[in-house]
Amino acid sequence: METEIATVRTEHHHGSHRHLADVYDDGPAGGEPGNVDAIVVPTIRHPAWLKHAIRLASELGCPLVTLHSRKWSKPELAALLMPSDVQFIAIDIGNPASLSLPDFRTTAVLKNTPFARVTDLSAKRNIGLLLARLMDWERIVFLDDDIEVGSKEEVARAAALLDDYDAVGMHIGGYPDNSVVCHAHRLTGGDQDSFVGGGALAVETTRNPSFFPNIYNEDWFYLLDETSLRRLAVTGKVKQRPYDPFDRHIRARDQELGDVLAEGVYWLLDGEKGTGWAAATDPAYWTGFLAQRKAFINDVLRRVKRLPPGSVANRDAMQESLEAALGRHHRIDEALCVSYIEAWSEDRRTWAAHFAGTPQLKSTADAMKWLVKDGAPQLRWWTSMA
Repeated sequence: METEIATVRTEHHHGSHRHLADVYDDGPAGGEPGNVDAIVVPTIRHPAWLKHAIRLASELGCPLVTLHSRKWSKPELAALLMPSDVQFIAIDIGNPASLSLPDFRTTAVLKNTPFARVTDLSAKRNIGLLLARLMDWERIVFLDDDIEVGSKEEVARAAALLDDYDAVGMHIGGYPDNSVVCHAHRLTGGDQDSFVGGGALAVETTRNPSFFPNIYNEDWFYLLDETSLRRLAVTGKVKQRPYDPFDRHIRARDQELGDVLAEGVYWLLDGEKGTGWAAATDPAYWTGFLAQRKAFINDVLRRVKRLPPGSVANRDAMQESLEAALGRHHRIDEALCVSYIEAWSEDRRTWAAHFAGTPQLKSTADAMKWLVKDGAPQLRWWTSMA
């Protein structure tokens, strides 16, 4: 039986950034439910995991876009699961390098380094944004395949807030949406909340365009502009399926750079010690923040080592994950942090120009052709839409 652990607060870490967003418990006051133009689901799992998204698309009467890759996620199987009342586009995204996306400097900065990220999640989300432009969809909802929405009203309220906000997150309940290090912090008594994430996020696509860089916490970067947080709200609740964050220690290792950069930038947004956004490109700021982060991980690690026998089921795996994060942390320096933030600022401008140059075709077949670079193999896709 697990024992109760006293709540721990630390000066090295902000356990919540929720105050940065406007929170609406019941959606916009006196407002009507908003329309959703499409639901976009990036997935690497078997299409059986899409049942909640399919139900939601049916109830909202909006198209469902599923973006597939890897062994178990087959768009042709997803197409077979779609009921007759759901309009859908199921796409095998293939090689991300073939997609009609800019050559991001943030990717180049990390290329051929231990920090290069091999997942295609950011590419799928960016393709979702481009597809929205091509199909003239103004309001889309990104939904992960392990997220369950309680009711269509939750999503409709989020969509209604897009009249005034660039993005509206839904509070993720059930299993907490945290990084591995923050999971360990919470499980050892740390004061830890979860912030808005791409797993359940309604976005307005026509103004103040942003993109998802290929790094852990890519959704936190999507929510930023070049001087502050974009207009952001939170409403409703969704539920994330539980998983074991400590089942592979390399997860914590691979998250560390994204955790450092995102937490470092959001620390500035919190207004800590009078610092402002300009410090994000100041090497001295990152020298201090990296020291804070190292102290934070070491503090959590000490708490894990002091856990009484039987207090948690996976203490050894938790310790191994924290040690992996600490090992990767030692390879991060202030020059890398500054280079990444500068590259991200340039990429945001590059993306805005790329997005503005994307035509509004409204034809599914024409959109599929446009989503790949000239000369690249065409995508494999299934649809019930013209």
